[in-house]
Amino acid sequence: MLPSSRRSRSDRARRARSTRPGRPRPGPGRNRPRGEPSRPASAAGPIAPVRCDWARTEASVAYHDEEWGVPVRDDRRLFEMLILEGAQAGLSWETILRKRHGYRRAFDGFDPRRVARYDAKKVRALLADPGIVRNRLKVAATIANARAFLVVQKEFGSFAEYAWQFVGGEPVRNARRVIREVPDRTAQSDAMSRDLSARGFKFVGSTICYAFMQATGMVDDHLVTCFRHGKGTDDR
Repeated sequence: MLPSSRRSRSDRARRARSTRPGRPRPGPGRNRPRGEPSRPASAAGPIAPVRCDWARTEASVAYHDEEWGVPVRDDRRLFEMLILEGAQAGLSWETILRKRHGYRRAFDGFDPRRVARYDAKKVRALLADPGIVRNRLKVAATIANARAFLVVQKEFGSFAEYAWQFVGGEPVRNARRVIREVPDRTAQSDAMSRDLSARGFKFVGSTICYAFMQATGMVDDHLVTCFRHGKGTDDR
């Protein structure tokens, strides 16, 4: 979960996109024949399950196996993922995973009501906190997004009701065979991005929105060779 919102941004942002879930990453195993284990298994031990190729580190494997592509309809978790996806812009998802605990601590467990009340003193404290990405624009965006989030909740009854409308209320189950088939954006993420932006949300470009959809199970982009393909459990 991810990068900057436009493919035409800086080279740094384009490199960051290559490390988001669902996109190819450089390194060993990139050209592994389809169907071979994504992690080496010992000669005596069981063969490791086949995973999407981006899941390589301890943190990314756990995230891939337990969260990515699992449908989320809990508003606080949706707010968390929306903020984390925006925080990842220009960085790697691995960086965000390593700071995730710090984000939960710094942003009061991603309670949008509390975040919406943050003042200048709190912003100064956040910008001095090494547990998060200390970017003034991203911190300000988190507060603005919390306020916009509450407005959407009031209008639709829940943020989940609002967000899931962009995929017709049910997960989109894709059947992609190779990573290069996974897009950076879709018509649905374009629509979500436009609407969120019109409502005052920040760091919600189409690429970020598509990564948000993948992360929260609105879209299942596990490759068909991955043991998690089609196995998302709706948490309603």
